[in-house]
Amino acid sequence: MPHLSSAKKRLRSDERKRLRNRYQHKSCRTYIKKITKMTEKIAAQKMLNEAISKIDKLAKNNIIHKNKAANQKSKLMRFVNRLP
Repeated sequence: MPHLSSAKKRLRSDERKRLRNRYQHKSCRTYIKKITKMTEKIAAQKMLNEAISKIDKLAKNNIIHKNKAANQKSKLMRFVNRLP
């Protein structure tokens, strides 16, 4: 347990940030799962734009690595382009 008041405050703020990051990461994963279950190309393309936006935000805020974001976007785009 921290003794200094600034260290205590740091613990509180870190916990808030951790929860926020976890929520954003989880919501992005659910978007990805929804897209991979889709069978219609038009609907998947609309959701793809939202998913790419979320992935970019995660990468910008260093929640995920920029290369992981690029891989995820590439994988999703390939999937959507292959839909009939």
